[in-house]
Amino acid sequence: MKKITLFFILPVVLFAQEKTTAPKQSGKYDTNKFSQMYDLLATPNMFRTASGAPGPAYYQQQADYKMDIELDDKNAKLSGSETITYHNNSPDSLEYLWVQLDQNQAAPNSQSPLAESDRMDQTFPAATFTNKFLKNKLERGFNIEYVKDAKGAPMSYTINQTMMRINLVTPMKPGEVMSFSIKWWYNINNYRTEGGRSGYELFEKEGNRLYVIAQFYPRMAVYNDVEGWQNMQFWGGGEFALPFGDFDVNITVPADHVMEATGDLMNRSEVFTPAQVKRYELAQKTYDTPVVVVTQQEAEASEKGFSDKKKTWKFSAKNVRDFGIATSRKFIYDAMAVKLSEKTVMAISLYPKEANPLWGETSTKVVAHTLKSYSSHTFDYPYPKAISVSAEDQGMEYPMICWNYGRPDANGVTSDRIKHGMTSVVIHEVGHNYFPMIVNSDERQWTWMDEGLNSFMEYMAEQELDPNYPSSRGPAHKIVPYMSGDQKFLEPIMSNSENIIQFGNNGYGKPATGLNILRETIMGRELFDYAFKVYANRWKFKHPTPEDFFRTMEDASGVDLDWFWRGWFYSTDYVDIGISDVKQFYVSETPTKELKDAKVRRGRFGEEKGPFVYLISGKSEELSSSQKKALKLEDVKLLSDYVNQKFTAEERSNLKSPKYFYEVEFNKPGGMLMPILVELTFEDGTKENFKYPAQIWRKNNDTAKRVFATEKAIKKIQIDPKLETADIDVTNNTWPKEELKSKFD
Repeated sequence: MKKITLFFILPVVLFAQEKTTAPKQSGKYDTNKFSQMYDLLATPNMFRTASGAPGPAYYQQQADYKMDIELDDKNAKLSGSETITYHNNSPDSLEYLWVQLDQNQAAPNSQSPLAESDRMDQTFPAATFTNKFLKNKLERGFNIEYVKDAKGAPMSYTINQTMMRINLVTPMKPGEVMSFSIKWWYNINNYRTEGGRSGYELFEKEGNRLYVIAQFYPRMAVYNDVEGWQNMQFWGGGEFALPFGDFDVNITVPADHVMEATGDLMNRSEVFTPAQVKRYELAQKTYDTPVVVVTQQEAEASEKGFSDKKKTWKFSAKNVRDFGIATSRKFIYDAMAVKLSEKTVMAISLYPKEANPLWGETSTKVVAHTLKSYSSHTFDYPYPKAISVSAEDQGMEYPMICWNYGRPDANGVTSDRIKHGMTSVVIHEVGHNYFPMIVNSDERQWTWMDEGLNSFMEYMAEQELDPNYPSSRGPAHKIVPYMSGDQKFLEPIMSNSENIIQFGNNGYGKPATGLNILRETIMGRELFDYAFKVYANRWKFKHPTPEDFFRTMEDASGVDLDWFWRGWFYSTDYVDIGISDVKQFYVSETPTKELKDAKVRRGRFGEEKGPFVYLISGKSEELSSSQKKALKLEDVKLLSDYVNQKFTAEERSNLKSPKYFYEVEFNKPGGMLMPILVELTFEDGTKENFKYPAQIWRKNNDTAKRVFATEKAIKKIQIDPKLETADIDVTNNTWPKEELKSKFD
């Protein structure tokens, strides 16, 4: 189709811009916000390439564990011995090994409580006052009985808070494998009164405990090409960095307990009754609804018995980074099969009777949905099962197993708030199997790499479960209160986990929102989904860094996102785009005095010869009221003659017929770059939407202008009408300016 080309002279008139009150932003990067990130990203090398993929020299260490563990239920004590077989796959000789002792974060001499500011509350519940001021510190933390080499000889070691250095007599050479053993015990915490990511929940009336056990054994630290040894202390905020390995674990508990844990259960017929084994076998073939393997009646009978006999449960797990256990005589157990694209896995839930009917109706189905949703966006879930455990006031994840809050009240009634909260936490914690249990980022350093990516995936899974699901994170408008807050209490997403003030917003909400904006508004679903899946598959069962994620997303999509990473991840800039001016123009053959001697340039080929058509601002004093009218081609003889001479009748029938002409000036009080999303509402109520990429700000970081030639008169212009960009001030988003109702109104 041929298009008519008109050269319009537009007078430039500047009007005073209304100022908006907004927080001062951080100046954390170059004024050219489209500059490439060579100043911020690590230099590519043979370990990690410029494309974001593992390089030809990439390596990672391996740590295999054989453990024998026993639970003393009467005294809430856990003891164990483990043999670690460590594989030095690095090109370096290692003079020592670092082992993590996370339980020491709760030890009486822990530095963690001393590293936080304290203030005097003036109102205390009696129990809180007693725990804080009257009680002595409990005996918590690891008790290391020995560290021995493969021949049984004692090894030299030094404990530094939550880290233990094992001093090697001879450096461990590249490619070498060595084994050593540790014997330990510790007193298990009541996590509901003491806090903690694991421990036990006490049911006081009956005296039973429900155990969710993690960080329970000395664990190898990560050694890699980025940090060397990742031996940053566990202060309680930044979570874990762990190598992959194989686990064989024997766990001895009271004989009336029901258990699940990381890995395949190797002796099911020894620990379940024959009837329970048959029910589990049925569950392996049932895809539509959970099969109850251990019934509520059986659980209620067990919780009254307090057996003095023991059973040993044997689990084996391949290529996992950690190990978690849930055990109690109170557990009901249900399971169902989940068909993925290339395999079938099991979705399992364990819960006490106090969690019914909510958990029996909901948990395992949500586990199954989560596995399907996450697998469709990344890779088929590689492990044999995923377990959700009811543990009040918890939300924590480990390979194949997680514990989650949310129970009915004493009458069995569940509010929508509790049901949605429980559903969301199950999705989130099961989803952590993908990030970071498989795509194994360094949680101790970068909270967002697992929590942020996982919160984004959680949002997608929630919306796939129910398009009207009340997701708390993901939609752009939900992060506005945080991003518009006092800059003193904000940090860039690219901040160490221990240095974040608003942990949930920074590590979960903002990165999840950013990825959602990329998917829905900047890149589009097709490009984003492909690149995100490439990242997940490149780095599954490996250790990615932020650079690997950023580079892969660009490499696989062909979209330059350096401007986005700079603003959203490396600064605390906020989004605020407004309409600063709107001018209407009218077509005329008669120029104003200002336009009379104007010259029109056409690219590099010099001046364009007339005659000219003029567009005159509606605010011009030289424009009469009779001239302020919609364009009719036949009323502008010069234009009408040109069209009739240059185009055939068929070609003229395909020409557009704009009647109204507007110039809109957009300003950007906010520092964060974003596309400009514009919605025009016409006088007849119809709408038209336009999207201008963030690159519109490349050459002017403050203002941008666009011309709209429309067939209908514009009644209203609005920026970001669907709240897609986290714009913190929508009062400057409309023309004519609208008065927004206050919350009081």
